[in-house]
Amino acid sequence: MKTSAKGIALIKSAEGLKLEAYPDPGTGGPPWTIGYGRTLGVTPDSVITEAQAERMLGEDLVRFERAVERRGVVPLDQGQFDALVSFTYNVGEASFAESTLLHRLNAGDTAGAAEQFSRWVSAGGKVLPGLVKRRAAERALFLGIT
Repeated sequence: MKTSAKGIALIKSAEGLKLEAYPDPGTGGPPWTIGYGRTLGVTPDSVITEAQAERMLGEDLVRFERAVERRGVVPLDQGQFDALVSFTYNVGEASFAESTLLHRLNAGDTAGAAEQFSRWVSAGGKVLPGLVKRRAAERALFLGIT
């Protein structure tokens, strides 16, 4: 399965586009981020073009789509898949794999899984408004509300 245009729009909106590296909002330092949320190989002095950001996004989408497919054992509709790719794109495969969200989903508890999105709104011990907004959008997409 591939992320739809709606899923990609959610990720782009939540991540924003930055052509110069910026620090993690939770730590004020590493991991450094660039483009649409790319952290792999980013240093504080990294600078890219918009075309490079789009290419990186495509590469990252493939990686996180595979992660969702590897970890999930239940069939997903497009909205659920998109929401989970966005979530995993943000928290990483290891956190997704260990999440109660995934465990509930794989147990067939879709409603219980959906409720878990709102638990993932902190970074560095602080609730971040951007994460609150993102998780609400992911939950809505997961439930087919949008």
